Parts: sequence; structure tokens; C-alpha cells
Amino acid sequence: MGALSHIRVLDLSRVLAGPWCAQNLADLGADVIKVERPGAGDDTRHWGPPFAKDPCGQETDESAYFICINRNKRSITVDISKPEGQDIIRQLAAESDVVIENYKVGDLAKYGLDYESLKKIKPDLVYCSITGFGQTGPYAHRPGYDFIIQGMGGFMSVTGEADDFEGASPQKSGVAIADIFTGMYASTAILAAIVHRDHTGEGQYIDMSLLDTQIAVMANVSSAYLTSGEIPRRWGNASPIIVPYQTFPTSDGWMIVAAGNDGQYRHFVTAGGEAYLADDPRFLTNPLRVQHRKALIPLLEVMTRKKSKGEWIALLEQANVPCGPINNFKEVFENEQVTARNTQIHVQHPTVGNMKLVASPMKLSKTPTEVRMAPPTLGQHTNEILNERLHLDSKAIDELRQKGII
Repeated sequence: MGALSHIRVLDLSRVLAGPWCAQNLADLGADVIKVERPGAGDDTRHWGPPFAKDPCGQETDESAYFICINRNKRSITVDISKPEGQDIIRQLAAESDVVIENYKVGDLAKYGLDYESLKKIKPDLVYCSITGFGQTGPYAHRPGYDFIIQGMGGFMSVTGEADDFEGASPQKSGVAIADIFTGMYASTAILAAIVHRDHTGEGQYIDMSLLDTQIAVMANVSSAYLTSGEIPRRWGNASPIIVPYQTFPTSDGWMIVAAGNDGQYRHFVTAGGEAYLADDPRFLTNPLRVQHRKALIPLLEVMTRKKSKGEWIALLEQANVPCGPINNFKEVFENEQVTARNTQIHVQHPTVGNMKLVASPMKLSKTPTEVRMAPPTLGQHTNEILNERLHLDSKAIDELRQKGII
């Protein structure tokens, strides 16, 4: 029994931020019903390749993108543009604890499925809306896309090669971090609202914005600007305040060295056979190394190129200098620490068979997360949910299907 096994979630969201939030709740035990468009489903079902292959090696309709954010959910197809479909959603919401949606501001009000409408039939409902810019402000009605939010929220202004590097330009993250972080914050907000409801009996509305979240997770970078008034710059893989704290070339690839104090710096250069660099007056302390970065880094790069990545990591681990490789994903999933933590898991899927997934990182001792269900096929649980929740018999369900409602 998961920690949230008593919680029912109605997931009206699509793409990434909302489904990521709902999957977190599902991993913790919540019963999550994912509502999708008949015949089409969540947009991410079609975002590929790659698509998972069946036991015979043939591609299925299950995209890798959809797979990563929809496990532990049941899928029902409902056309919410039709009154009968809207009625199904209202009935499901009436016996749910949480509703999650990421429609454009005001869209669900047209169907009577907004918070103000649903709280009339479920006063203690926790209702979470996720949009690009939130429900208020001059940009509220703009569509919000992660890539755009990364740019508007300052992330890309500090990501990419250093400003003085030839050809430097702003870069987005390799994953949709604004969406992911918004989903994580939304999960936390929903849990807080559930605790409040349990204490007071009151539901509430949660307004989540990708832009708000992107600015919030800039953490010390945002704080540095607010504190100093100086606009942060790009530093590539280096740190603006710690040296050496960056990537270094080796004879066969790249490694990361994160020497966070003077002792670690001394151990680093000593291990590389260049102990004199620890006694050079320009490099004695971290503030001095930051000041003389342009003189020091080329000397360190000459040193690091003399050994292989593996040799360096073995040396530096022995010398207690924080370091690590830059792994590709084959190396990630073959890493002994990753395998020891059971990060890759397997679940049986109706068409794929043995499906590989990444485990939830939340490891609770009393109420552990569990993969109870593979990501659902489109509408896989429609009949089951309508019978279980709305007590419709097969004849009534068939009539809805014939009308195109489900």
C-alpha cells in the first residue's frame, strides 16, 4: 500500500508537466485516471521515434516519450467537447480527491470543468492548473512551451559556452527542465493541499506557472543578481566562484573535477605530478585562483591530457578529490552504482511485453514506490473505469462508444 493509496486523481493533462506530476502521485500509490482524446490520445503518444518494440522486434504505437511519464495510470478516452463527455468528467471528479489540468486559461470553463464549476459538486476538491504563465498577468493567455520558458526565465542566458569563447551562444537544457520542475513543484503543492484538506475539510485551487518555476529554480543565480545587481554571464562548464570546478580533457575523453577547497586543489595537482601549482602565489587560495583563472586553467589542461579518464578518476578518488566521468547513456545504465540502486526496472506491457523503465528516485522505507502498471495503451481502461466508478453496464458503455463520446 503506497502512501497515497487512498487518493484518487483525475488527470486531464497532456504532454509533460502535468503527466509528470500525476506520475509522481501514482508512484506513491494514488489511483490516477488519465483522460485522453478518443482516437488520438495524449500528443506524446505520437512523439517519436523511438517507439517501443514488441517481442518480435516490430515497432508498436508506444513512444518512448509517452512511456517515461505515464506509468501507474489507467487510461480512459472521453470527448469533453460533447455534453455527455463533460458529464462523465464531472461524475469522475465528484469522487476524486485531485484534478490536474493544463489547458489554456479559461478553456475548461467553456465545458463546465473549471475549478469554480467542479467545486460546486466537490467542495473539498484539490484542483491544480498548470500553464506557461499562470492564470494572471498580461501573458496569461499565451501558450507556454518549455523551450521558450527556458529563454524567458533566464536559464539560457547562463547556459552554453562561456561568453568569451569563440562561437559561444545560449543553449537550452538537454531535457525540458521547466516542464519537469513545474511537475515536481505541482506534486508538492498538491500534497500540501491534501494535508490542508485533511485538517480542515477545505479544498483549494493551485495555480502553477512554468515561468514562475523556471525563475525559482535558478536558485543562487537569481539570488546573485538580486543581491549584486550584476547580470550573470555564461561560464560553460566552469563555475564563476570556484576554481578548478569544471570539465577537463584527458588523453581519451573528458572528466569533471570539482575541487571545492584549497586542500582538494592541492591533492589534484599533486596527483597529476604538478605539485608546484599548489605553491604558486597566484593559486594559493580559491579567490586567487578565480582571479587568475585564465593563467591556471591552460596549465591544468596540459596536466590532465597526460593520463586517461580512467587513470585520472582512480588517482583522484584515492586522493579524495571530487571527480567523475561524463557518461553516455550506455555507460549510465551499466554503472555499478546505478545497477546497485535498481534504477532500471522492468514491467509487463500489453503490446511491448517486457518494458524497460527508469525507477522513481523516491525511496521510502515504510511506503516504497511501486510500479503497479505499465504505461497504458490508449483507452485501455475505459470500460473498467466506467463500470467501476460510474456503474455503467456494457450496454450503456457500448452506446457511448457508438456516439463517439468515448
